[in-house]
Amino acid sequence: MKSRVNHTDSTSIKSISSEDVSTQQHYHGNMCCSAEAKNPAFKRGRQLQQMQMIILPFIPILALIVQTSYEMIEIVSYRKEVSEIENQVSMATDLGKVVTRLQQERSDVAFYIYTNGITLRRNLNDTFLETDLALDNMSSWPDISIRTVQPNNGEVTWLNMSEFRETLQEFRANISSEDSKVQEILRWYTTANAALLEHLTNQIKDANKSGVWRFLLSFKNLLRSIESLDISSVYGVNYYGRGILPQDSYIKFVQHDILGRDLLNGSLHFVPSLKVIYRNITRTMKSYGNITQWSRTIYKNERRKENVVDARSYYESMAYYIDELRKLQHELRVIIRNEVLKVLQSADQMETFGIAILVVVLIVSPIIIILVRNAAATIQLYAINLAHKAKELKREKRKSDSLLFQMLPPTVATQLKQAQTVPAEYYSAVSIFFSDIVGFTEIAAECTPLEVVSFLNAIYRMFDERIECYDVYKIETIGDSYMVASGLPVKNGGNKHVTEIATMALDLLDASGYFSIPHK
Repeated sequence: MKSRVNHTDSTSIKSISSEDVSTQQHYHGNMCCSAEAKNPAFKRGRQLQQMQMIILPFIPILALIVQTSYEMIEIVSYRKEVSEIENQVSMATDLGKVVTRLQQERSDVAFYIYTNGITLRRNLNDTFLETDLALDNMSSWPDISIRTVQPNNGEVTWLNMSEFRETLQEFRANISSEDSKVQEILRWYTTANAALLEHLTNQIKDANKSGVWRFLLSFKNLLRSIESLDISSVYGVNYYGRGILPQDSYIKFVQHDILGRDLLNGSLHFVPSLKVIYRNITRTMKSYGNITQWSRTIYKNERRKENVVDARSYYESMAYYIDELRKLQHELRVIIRNEVLKVLQSADQMETFGIAILVVVLIVSPIIIILVRNAAATIQLYAINLAHKAKELKREKRKSDSLLFQMLPPTVATQLKQAQTVPAEYYSAVSIFFSDIVGFTEIAAECTPLEVVSFLNAIYRMFDERIECYDVYKIETIGDSYMVASGLPVKNGGNKHVTEIATMALDLLDASGYFSIPHK
């Protein structure tokens, strides 16, 4: 291969190589195939456009159908959830009665022990009988876990109805005013009630999608409040019956008393209508002021003389107060039931409205599709001629662009296409590179035309890749001649064009030494 480098003071015009023309023709050929698929002048194009015009309006219709169906599912699920709330509250009533009886039994047993057996045994038997009756009235017994009451034993025992009753009877038989340990008795009843309350509160699910959740949360807090206040009353009886509370018992009294009052306030906060009922309870209850005074005395925990009369008065007042809270709990169940009925009525109306919308959409949808199809067919008739004209216009435009970019540099051609004025530009100095393939005639004589084209494409592709590293501009390729210039159409200042062309020429010579003819 030989190279020639000349200097000239004239401008030059770049021509597109045969490879560039081939690439553009291939690109435009693909575009033509794509246009035929979308052109209404062709059957395939008309079918595609008709399908598009049908699908486009069908998408929002389908979205509306899906949305309405989804809302219907949500409404049905919501209605089912609200219905289950009432069932859950009703099912929890029996379990709540058992908890209530166990709370009363715990208070009676504690009072019996703290007062050294002043309360007659038959009264306890009546209390035990009421608890057994509440257990008999339960339709089913939940699976609960109750921790064993032995010290330092944290094992969990799963009890069914018969096992629970056997354990309860065995525990009752060992109760006596002399030998029974108060802490062990409290621990057993408190653990059993805690397990039952845990199951009861878990059974009632929060209905976050309705306004019932406030009432359910209030119901749970009220159950917990009664349990905590009942436990604190047991320690209160211990204080008046024994004269002072040990440190651990005093701490537990304070914990349960504060927790019970906080839960009660929270329950009243979630259902403001209960505040009026509770205010009437405290106003009409004669011993409510005494309960407050007794609680202050217990908080001081000052040693005093044992007084069974005070213990009994405190016990009876707290029992009456807790019974009033249980009536408040019953009122709350009535409120929940009424609220559920309102929500059910609202859900029924929403369900009816949703069904009506779904039916209307299903009826109107096919009518819209038919009208759109007819409109699409009419539009396609008018679009055929326009598609033909557009196709011819694009074909001529591609021809003119191809010729324009072959005749002029891209910057000049782009300015002309944008209807801009192209000012004449003077180049004081540029460098032009010419190269020929040595022995090209002999090589071409030994090859087929396709092999010659492949050979030229390969070597010129290598040249094109190399010259990208330099500030040069390829002007044209004719046969085995390769022409490159530096310093135009963008001036690079000074004599930099000389070094760019010279360095590029040496690089091309070096690369040519490693080039091999593809078909040999």
